[in-house]
Amino acid sequence: MLISINTKKIGNQIEYLVCDYLRKQKLKLIARNYACRLGEIDLIMQDQSTLIFIEVRYRQHLNFGSSLESVNSIKQNKIIKTAEYYLLSQHLSEKMACRFDVVGVKPTLQKLGSISKLDAAQVEWIKNAFSR
Repeated sequence: MLISINTKKIGNQIEYLVCDYLRKQKLKLIARNYACRLGEIDLIMQDQSTLIFIEVRYRQHLNFGSSLESVNSIKQNKIIKTAEYYLLSQHLSEKMACRFDVVGVKPTLQKLGSISKLDAAQVEWIKNAFSR
């Protein structure tokens, strides 16, 4: 599957904006775009003693459902397996307090290229969106 350069650029921009938004919510960034042979996790952040694995989703058009609806059970299982691998590779206990969040970003009426920050109206943050 080919991803256009523009789509990748928009995806990266959205991830940076979501990261900044979550930092303002007092989360600490641990890793961006963690990848292994099992998959990728967009953001790994920490909220006090809880490690949070975050999937960031954005869709320009709602023709095929919202960005949050696109995180189906197959995608969830892939994120879970990748998170378990991350915990093992970092020598962290699988019993460590973890949660899986999904952050959906709603399309805006303005051109994406001119967005420099997100506001609460654009962000749908689902804490504990799914579990292992």
